[in-house]
Amino acid sequence: MIDVSDGLASELMHLCTQSELGCELYEEKIPLDPQTFDTAREFNLDPTVCALSGGEDYELLFTISMADYDKIKHLPDFTIIGHMTPKASGINLIAKAGTSHPIQAQGWNAFKQN
Repeated sequence: MIDVSDGLASELMHLCTQSELGCELYEEKIPLDPQTFDTAREFNLDPTVCALSGGEDYELLFTISMADYDKIKHLPDFTIIGHMTPKASGINLIAKAGTSHPIQAQGWNAFKQN
């Protein structure tokens, strides 16, 4: 489990690295507030890129065993946005069109030297 303060993509990569797994994240499952969506479009930004790269969301990103999926799939406070895969599969975004794209992290790195 990790908080999403540095961007969904960055935190997903941390989670995958620590668990030595890959992931498929489904674009259509990423929750976007309508106002956020509209504002991104107003500034000619891709709302999905904003969701992946933006920070300060203070949501929790976590994994569960597939055996526990049925226990949470209908709970209103959880949004299932993807699933873990073997490490060799990589960390990918499955676009609404069904195409797969490697996820790149653009979140904040407090240890990066300028």
